[in-house]
Amino acid sequence: MTTHPKVARFIVHVLFNYKPFILFMKRTFVVLSLLASIAQAQTAVPAPATPGIDAIPASYVPHRVYDTRNKRFTDFETMLSEIVYSDVVFLGEQHDDPGTHRLEAATLEGLTRRRGNIVLALEMFERDVQKPLDFYLAGRMSEADFLKNARPWPRYMTDYRPMVEFAKWYKWPVIAGNIPRRDASAVARASLTMLDTLNATERAWIAKDLACPHDAYFDRFKETMGDMSGHGPGSGPALSDSAKAAQLDRIYQSQCSKDETMGESIARAFAAAPPRALVLHVNGSFHSDYRQGTAARAQSRLKNKVVSVVSFMPVEDLDKADGKKDRSIGDYIVFTLKPPAPAPAKP
Repeated sequence: MTTHPKVARFIVHVLFNYKPFILFMKRTFVVLSLLASIAQAQTAVPAPATPGIDAIPASYVPHRVYDTRNKRFTDFETMLSEIVYSDVVFLGEQHDDPGTHRLEAATLEGLTRRRGNIVLALEMFERDVQKPLDFYLAGRMSEADFLKNARPWPRYMTDYRPMVEFAKWYKWPVIAGNIPRRDASAVARASLTMLDTLNATERAWIAKDLACPHDAYFDRFKETMGDMSGHGPGSGPALSDSAKAAQLDRIYQSQCSKDETMGESIARAFAAAPPRALVLHVNGSFHSDYRQGTAARAQSRLKNKVVSVVSFMPVEDLDKADGKKDRSIGDYIVFTLKPPAPAPAKP
């Protein structure tokens, strides 16, 4: 079958000269191509499985901030905008609360945005590991060697490393402020009198001035310690009331040696820092709640300096958090959502 020459010329004329028709055909081709691509992609890529909660990266930390001075709830950034004017800020933590550790790192970051001269001080490192800590911060020691020599806490990598690395990036000091645990244990066994038996090098790791009064801090310590089990070492006989009191007093002296040493470390760090520096100290909340313990020891060495206390408190239900009954605990209470109890081990 042949096409009439006039018909052929008409078709060629339409295809190459009738612009609206050409544009329509082009658009139709693009749409059909896209639909084909989408259909192919939908059949080639299977839908992802719904991840479990543990597979979702943590982003937001549920919390509420209570301003104890104004007796009302506020927000995290408002808290930071207030405490940034302090000379020393205590972050009192519950050691096993993941939310608290993430908010501590957020506190360091938030203070950095407002004040660029910070000294990070940690209960979690002891004075005799300051040199390897300094070497690591200066890039003179690998992290593996640092961890080998610094006796970090078991959950250092998740709980405290983010803050140390943040300070390292900014080339800020990190203070190993606590008494060596061997010395604190020795005090708990033999009382503060054992300090007289130490050589000068070992004695220098502990605060020069030590006081351990039986005050409100002692009362809170005694209540927390309870009955002390009432037995001597091992499976020995039950202790008498006087022996239990003496045992409690030695353990309290050990606690005081930690507070005094950390307080002295904070004061030294503040004195050595450039003007307008802020010392951010992280410790178990017992050491700083009610401005007692380490907070009191630091304040006594830093007359007329502004010391702020923030206490992190995990609770079961954030909506029912009540800051009023605990408002004497510090300047701010940061309520966090207590993590669920671990599932019981299978038999």
